[in-house]
Amino acid sequence: MRPRLSVCLTFDFDALSPWVFDMALGNVAALSRGEFGAYALPRILDLLERRNLPATFFVPGHTALAYPDLVRRIAAAGHELGHHGFVHEPLSPLDAKREREILQLGLDALDRVAGVRPTGYRAPGVDVSVNTVDILVEQGFVYDASFSGTDFEPYYLRSGDRFPADGAYVFGESVDLVGIPFSWGLSDFQYFEFVPGATVRQDTPSAVYEIWHGELVWAHEHAPGGVFDLTMHPQAIGRGHRLVMVERLIEAAKALDGVVFERLGDYAAAWRDEHPLAEWLATRPVHARREDAL
Repeated sequence: MRPRLSVCLTFDFDALSPWVFDMALGNVAALSRGEFGAYALPRILDLLERRNLPATFFVPGHTALAYPDLVRRIAAAGHELGHHGFVHEPLSPLDAKREREILQLGLDALDRVAGVRPTGYRAPGVDVSVNTVDILVEQGFVYDASFSGTDFEPYYLRSGDRFPADGAYVFGESVDLVGIPFSWGLSDFQYFEFVPGATVRQDTPSAVYEIWHGELVWAHEHAPGGVFDLTMHPQAIGRGHRLVMVERLIEAAKALDGVVFERLGDYAAAWRDEHPLAEWLATRPVHARREDAL
């Protein structure tokens, strides 16, 4: 029997990578915003150690090479390392050959720095191409945490969808890759960080707590066996008063019956074992190929 709800604390340790790729636009001072992520990371690790909590860190290859000691510290603490691109590049503009090259660069960096081959993936900016699912399956990944087809229930992802603007949507085939649902509403960056042209909000931690806690309580009540995937970025969540809010949310989760804290990879592997693809398809889930589509 699975726990009532699995809470998975995840951190996209982007550091300098998105600013190097395109967010800094040549502004060297803007690059330092990525450095703050590395500066704040020990605070996050200390909080997790103090609370005896596991977590998942999605790390671009660029970050692993820039801050190898911090990435090794993450792994040494027993947290999961997931793949997060190389320099936080969006995937949708890439052809399959270039996307495979970038995935391998990230794999090589994580192996070189921490001796880890990840089983989980989150696309940089959750920007996924038509080839991404196939490439992840080829490389033996167990799960991806980029898609948003549910709120708290995993599902198997599809390969081969086609979506012409002048015709019907064509559903592809489900493949053996677990989709862990992602939500922008459960991500910190757009609430807390000012990036002209991208996000200009500056919410208070109390306002964000209200949203996250509301989602947590709803998931606990209505999504038995589900996963509450909270996405955070050290450069955003790592400021002191924001971490105080996270600790408050942790306490609220612990107070709910049947809640456990897990690494995403552990949750995804257990869910996959309990829901083999063929048996899952036999339940005719909405995320399988639509036989009734016109």
